[in-house]
Amino acid sequence: MVALAAAMLVVTTEMTVAAVALPSLGGELDVGPAATAWVLLAYTLPMAAIAIPAGRWVDRADVRSAFLLAMAGVAVASVLTAVAPSFWVLVVGRVLQGVAGSLVLAGYMPIVVAAVAAEQRGRAIGYVITIMTVGGLAGAPLGGLVAGAFGWRAVFLMKLPVLAVALWLGWRALRGDGRGLPVPDRGLVLETVLLGGAVTSVLLAFEDLAWLLVVAAVTAVWWARLPGSRPVLALVRRRVFGLPLLTLSLVSTLGGVMFFLVPYHVTDVLGGSPEDVGVALLVFVAGVAALALVSGSLTDRYGPWPVAMAGSVVSALGLGLLMVPVTGLVDLCWRLGVLGVGQGLFNTAMNTLVMAGAPEGAEGAAGGLSATARMVGTTVGPAVAALAAGLAGGGDAGFRTGVAVLAAVAVAGVVVLTGGRPR
Repeated sequence: MVALAAAMLVVTTEMTVAAVALPSLGGELDVGPAATAWVLLAYTLPMAAIAIPAGRWVDRADVRSAFLLAMAGVAVASVLTAVAPSFWVLVVGRVLQGVAGSLVLAGYMPIVVAAVAAEQRGRAIGYVITIMTVGGLAGAPLGGLVAGAFGWRAVFLMKLPVLAVALWLGWRALRGDGRGLPVPDRGLVLETVLLGGAVTSVLLAFEDLAWLLVVAAVTAVWWARLPGSRPVLALVRRRVFGLPLLTLSLVSTLGGVMFFLVPYHVTDVLGGSPEDVGVALLVFVAGVAALALVSGSLTDRYGPWPVAMAGSVVSALGLGLLMVPVTGLVDLCWRLGVLGVGQGLFNTAMNTLVMAGAPEGAEGAAGGLSATARMVGTTVGPAVAALAAGLAGGGDAGFRTGVAVLAAVAVAGVVVLTGGRPR
C-alpha cells in the first residue's frame, strides 16, 4: 500500500508541480502562455482518455508487472520531458507521462484487491488518500523552490526518488500471478482510439470547442457497438456500480469551487493576496486529509455506502454555507473546512464502494471507469462555475451563483447515490 500511495502521489501531483514551471519553460523554449497550457493538457487528456481501455488491459495482465511497467514508464517519460530540446518533444514526453499515469490509476483497484483483505480496504484506501493529500501539499511549493534553484527542467526530475521507492517496494511487496504483460489486440487498440477520442473531445469541448461534442457522440456510439465494449457497458449497468460511478462524477464537479470560484473571490471580492488564496485552499485540503483515515475506519466498520452518503451530505452542507455572504478570509476558511471534511469522508468511502460494486476480475476496468468519471467531473466543474459566475455578473453575486449551481449538482449526486445502496 505504501508503494501504491507513492505511485498515486507522483501521478496526481504532476499537474500542480508542472504548473509551477510554465512561465520559465515558455521563456526558454520561446512559446506563449496559450501554448504552455498544452503542457498540462498533454498530461491530463491521455490519462483520462485511455483509463478505461487501460483498466481492461490491466485485468488481463499480471498486476505486479503492470505496476512496474507503469512506474518505469513515468520515470522514462519524466527524463524525456526534462531533457527536451524543443517544445514539441516536451509535449510528447508529457503525453507519455499521461499514458503511464493512466496505468497507475487503472491498476490501483486490482492492487488493493490483491493485497488487502475485504474488511480492511476502507482503511487501506484511507491511507493512500492521506499520503496523496499530505504529499500534494508540499508538491507545488517544493516545485517552486526547485525551479528557482535549479531551473524548470529539474521540476520534472524531482519525483524520481519517490518513483525509485515505489519501484523497489512494488518489486519486493507485490505478488505476480504469472500472466505477464499481454500484447493489446486489434480490438483493444480500436476501443482505445474510439473511446479515447470521445473522452478527449468531451474534455476539449470545454475549451471553447463545443463542436467537439458531436465528435464525442459519434465516436462513443461507434465504440458502444464494438463487441469489446460489452463488458464495460454491463459493468456500468450494474446498479451498485453505475449509480455510485455517476455520483462520483457529479460530486467531482465541486472542484469548480476550489479551482475557480475561491481564487477569484479571495482576490477580487475580499481583496486578498495569492498567499491568502493558498491559506484558504490549505484549510480545505487539511479537512480532506484529516477525515480520510477516519472515513476508512468507518467504512470498514459500517460499510462504504452510509459513509459515502454522509460525506456527500456534508459536502452539500458546506456548499450551502458558502452561499451565505462571506465577511472575510477567516469566515470563508471555516466554511471551506466543512467542505473539506465532507470530501474527506466521501472520497475514501466512494472509492471503496465503487470497488465493492465491481465483479471479480473487473477491478481494472472499474478503476479506469472511476478515474474517467472523476476527471470528467473535475474538468466540467470549473467550466460550469465560470459560466454561472459570468452570467451573474461576477463579484460576490457571481461567486454565490456558481456555488449554488454546483450545490444543485451535488444534491443530484446525493439523490443518485440513494439508488446505489447495496442490498
